[in-house]
Parts: sequence; C-alpha cells; structure tokens
Amino acid sequence: MTVHFVGAGPGAPDLLTLRGRDIIARCPICLYAGSLIPAEVVAHAPKDARVVDTAPLTLDEIIAEFEAAHAAGHDIARLHSGDLAFYSAVAEQIRALEERGIPYTVTPGVPAVSAAAAALGRELTVPEVAQSVVLTRTSGRASKMPEAETLEAFAATGATMAVHLSVHVIDQVVERLVPHYGGDCPVAVVFRASWPDEMVIRGRLDDIEARVNDLPTRRTALILIGPALAAADFRNSALYDGRHARRFRGLDLP
Repeated sequence: MTVHFVGAGPGAPDLLTLRGRDIIARCPICLYAGSLIPAEVVAHAPKDARVVDTAPLTLDEIIAEFEAAHAAGHDIARLHSGDLAFYSAVAEQIRALEERGIPYTVTPGVPAVSAAAAALGRELTVPEVAQSVVLTRTSGRASKMPEAETLEAFAATGATMAVHLSVHVIDQVVERLVPHYGGDCPVAVVFRASWPDEMVIRGRLDDIEARVNDLPTRRTALILIGPALAAADFRNSALYDGRHARRFRGLDLP
C-alpha cells in the first residue's frame, strides 16, 4: 500500500501530468482538496473508487484515512492543487506517514506561478534584468512568516517576486515594496490562473491597489512584481547566439 501525493496543477484539467493522471486512474481511494481541484481531474478516478473531498477535514481525519487504507492494503491518490513543493501543506502529512511507517510517493505538478507567467505571456527571468524568482507570502492567520523572510529583504535583491496568499493585504504589500522597486515597477495580479474564469490585472506598484480593489473576488490570486514583467530593452540570451561557443553546435570546446 502506498499514499501517492499528486500535484494536480493550477486548475486547468489538461495541465495535470500524465503520471498524475495514471496514478489517479489506478488508485481505489482518492483524497482531494475540493475547493481548489476541478471535478474533471477527480473524474480520472476509477468508477468504484472511494472519493473524499478533504476540504472540511482536519489533519487527524486525513491521517485516519491513510491509516484505514494502509490496514486494508489500498493505495491512495492524495491530490493537492498546484505543485507539492510550495504551500501544499504536504509536509505534515509526510511526517505523519513516516512516523507510522506508511510508504508514499510524490508526483510534482504545474505550480501556480508558472500558470500565472503563462497567462501574462512573460518569462520571469530576463537576461541582466532579473535572474531570480522569489516565491513568498505575507503573514496570515494560518501561520506567520519567519522573522528574516520579509518582503523588504527579498525586494532589496531586485528579483522577480511572486507573492502568494496576499491579495487581501495588497495595500501593505505595495507600501512595503515601493521603497525598493519604485512606484513605476510593473505588477500583475493573476486570479485563478488557467481556470475558465482566469482574470489578469496589470499595473504598476503605485496603481495596482486601486485596480484590484474594484474586483469582486480575492480568492486564489497571485501577485507578481518586478522589472522583468515589462522588460523590452534587454540583451538576448546567449543560448541561441551564433557567436556564443557551444558544443551542441559542433564546436570544439575544452
């Protein structure tokens, strides 16, 4: 018996990986975060599978599902939205499984930040403009941020920043970032990236708050900040530069 953690992607059913789809299709039990994963993804489960929406469950209740399946010898597909490496709450579940000696696997998914960048039609790392992407969030009711991990500290690098779970405090995000990026720094807020009702709001740090405040929703949104979002006058990558020696072009390199 194995618990298979599967990153279900940002929302669009066809952004589920083939590996994830195949795992779901063969497991007799499927646990999924119903508020964030579309029904089309869960539909890959066998017709007679036990399908459980974990949105109303506590961690103890989810672990109880794992234990019952382990005792019965039934594999579980455990679906989380996006990619499991970021803000998935999978760490505590894995810890519980390891404490109980229950085997598990982890299958990555398409993260929300990638879907948001695709919606914008932008690369988040542009040569000599930004070569780093910071994935972060602000403190909230669920958990506070570590003291050293502040928006100000990350902004001081000039990297592209992806701020999760923070649209409801976008006024604070703006106030804290303007001194570092400047008011004219490009910003985009992507709501429900890759879903049918996806919405993209573009602006600058000094006007994005007003643009977002006119919207009816704050759920499932990502804030992207940084010069790379609007970079136009930048050098080409060396990757396809004919003057750049690369062994894949049949050149003799040491």
